[in-house]
Amino acid sequence: MQYTIRNIPAAVDTLLRHRAKEEGKSLNEIALEALVRGIGLAASPLQQRDLADIAGTWKTDRTTDAVLTEQRQIDPDLWR
Repeated sequence: MQYTIRNIPAAVDTLLRHRAKEEGKSLNEIALEALVRGIGLAASPLQQRDLADIAGTWKTDRTTDAVLTEQRQIDPDLWR
């Protein structure tokens, strides 16, 4: 079966081409893989990263805290 898909957004085209080059596959192969994953027919479900491995690892840093505190200041003149 063959399809013609028109009006592919530039960002999608760029990402598909980048992935094809990165994985050494054809654009067609990468596009098919994306379609299969996108409609849920992939052999194995996509792994979603929940960031549990980094949760609670924030380290306090005085310099960073000072910069963040300064950025959080509200300038009343800007809110008139």
